[in-house]
Amino acid sequence: MTDETAPRVVAVNRGAEQAGGPGAVRGPGHEALGVWVGRWINEGHMIEEDGSPGASITTSDVYEWAPGGFFLLHTAYGRIGGLDVGGTEIIGYDETSGAYTSHFFDSRGNVTVSSLVARGDTWTYQGKTTRSTVEFSDGHRVQTVLHERMDDGTAYRPSMKVRLVRVE
Repeated sequence: MTDETAPRVVAVNRGAEQAGGPGAVRGPGHEALGVWVGRWINEGHMIEEDGSPGASITTSDVYEWAPGGFFLLHTAYGRIGGLDVGGTEIIGYDETSGAYTSHFFDSRGNVTVSSLVARGDTWTYQGKTTRSTVEFSDGHRVQTVLHERMDDGTAYRPSMKVRLVRVE
């Protein structure tokens, strides 16, 4: 194939064929995600079956705008007890449905998709068998988070309690 007969490549990504139309408009739903943006230190513990504190948790979490400012990119690295953990999350807002969605890809190969609901300074993640309630306080410089899981298909039980402090 010569340069004269080679196809012209405009972009090399999925969805590029739709790129010629008008772009999305960033609205208040997108702006609300800004509360997460920053670097955070996360400390807490797992919660044992009897409710007592379990393995300690320490992570470094970074939330930043993805190119274009419509999605958040969250990366986390740290330890739960003696286990190295981490992951990448993408959080988005759909202006049409008014819904937030999280896609989390963890360092052990799992993918978790959750819906998010924001009510004032409280954000709630809801997955198939997991739920997390995030309370922002101290001028949005602190997150207090209760993670819960459903093991039996009927009732949630606490699984982790952590506190994130914004350091940047």
